[in-house]
Amino acid sequence: MRWTALYLVLGAVFGLILSRSGAADYNFIQGMFLFEEFQLYGIIGTAVVILAPSLYLLKRRGLAAGGRPLVIEAKPGHRGNVAGGLLFGVGWSITGMCPGPVLVNVGEGKLYALAALAGVLVGASGFGIAYPKLIGIFRLPPLEVGTGEG
Repeated sequence: MRWTALYLVLGAVFGLILSRSGAADYNFIQGMFLFEEFQLYGIIGTAVVILAPSLYLLKRRGLAAGGRPLVIEAKPGHRGNVAGGLLFGVGWSITGMCPGPVLVNVGEGKLYALAALAGVLVGASGFGIAYPKLIGIFRLPPLEVGTGEG
């Protein structure tokens, strides 16, 4: 329970960074996809430069926050990765938002973000409902239901 407050603070800081950097701004995102704005490429590149060595050090240390063992399993490749990536990219380019910036835009009071949030929720629910039928079509792994504790 004590980690919940930390996660909320980190999420709020992340949202603030997304908002202030322009990473949640529709015009910047559209400009990135049209190769007219290059600021977001720099933001994404900076995130990779910071995250890659940090993840390497965490894996080398072998422990996550709280002292639990760090386990990073390779995810299997399948046709669903391609279809999901295309669907995600199309949705991102049309709405100018992926799930994180949707919440940032809602928090900034942008009314159009509510439509994107509704799309995210309907899409995720629809995927969950359709998953048993999609397993055979896309050769997806069986769905694992857990406690949600990581």
